[in-house]
Amino acid sequence: MSKKRVLVTGATGFIGRHALQPLLERGFEVHAVYHESPADINVTWHKSDLLAEGAAEALCKDVRATHLLHFAWMATPGEFWSSPQNERWKTATIELVRAFQKHGGIRTVVAGSCAEYDWSSADKPLSEDAPRKPSTPYGEAKNDTRAALETFAKETSLSLGWGRIFFLYGPYEPPSKFVAYIINTLLAGERALLSPCKQIRDFLYVEDVADAFVTFLDTDTSGAVNIASGKPVALKDIALEIARQLGKEKLLSFGARGAPENEPPRLVADVSRLRDIVPWKKCTPLEKGIEETIAWWKANGSTSSPQDRA
Repeated sequence: MSKKRVLVTGATGFIGRHALQPLLERGFEVHAVYHESPADINVTWHKSDLLAEGAAEALCKDVRATHLLHFAWMATPGEFWSSPQNERWKTATIELVRAFQKHGGIRTVVAGSCAEYDWSSADKPLSEDAPRKPSTPYGEAKNDTRAALETFAKETSLSLGWGRIFFLYGPYEPPSKFVAYIINTLLAGERALLSPCKQIRDFLYVEDVADAFVTFLDTDTSGAVNIASGKPVALKDIALEIARQLGKEKLLSFGARGAPENEPPRLVADVSRLRDIVPWKKCTPLEKGIEETIAWWKANGSTSSPQDRA
């Protein structure tokens, strides 16, 4: 076995596929999990359904990885917030980490979410010790998973990192998501029907998100770390930047839809731990990230966004 052998779940998904090359560049022997079809990246692929009984045990026994980077979770747009599948993924994630440690694993980083936080108190940047009071089944499942894994890590001396993702965009994003929807609608010459877009959010380019997770994994930093830019931006400004680059500002219809209910006006991360403790400081400027995302959609079209849970 090489010194660093990593098992990556969700490796054909939005974030996971972008983590594979950075892992190779850091000297990892990369073993990646797929559910339906592998991505066209030169790593060792393993087909597995992590929700199937015994799948985690068999996979971890086969790979015997030293490191685990776990992204896999139910993430279907419009469904994942309230889906009963969240409870199944909580159980599957705990079983996976236990099997990983049983078969020699020493270091894991698992993808969490800003949905774990109490959004009613998000008027200032959220640090990792901010109150956690999830308002959705998705957030509850992620938070419960973290708590269970932290207890397990203490009992077994497993090195555990938990990366709380805020908002992201970039190549392979599901077409119905905010940035992808605007880009594809404007590329088609159609009018983008939007809410007033006054919400303030914290967006990070997906390649940066993946690189931050890889950097986090390749340290001994434990506990929760926000994976975000730390830079507040209004949704309206993102839409305007996309339209400006495409020269189609007149196709934006702000207020054509109502704002989603129960959404906080502001969600921004405190990234002190990410920048000072991990440390990771890379952050693609929004303008460049949008430019690269537009170029990818032009080359690939709106049908090239796989929804692969593992």
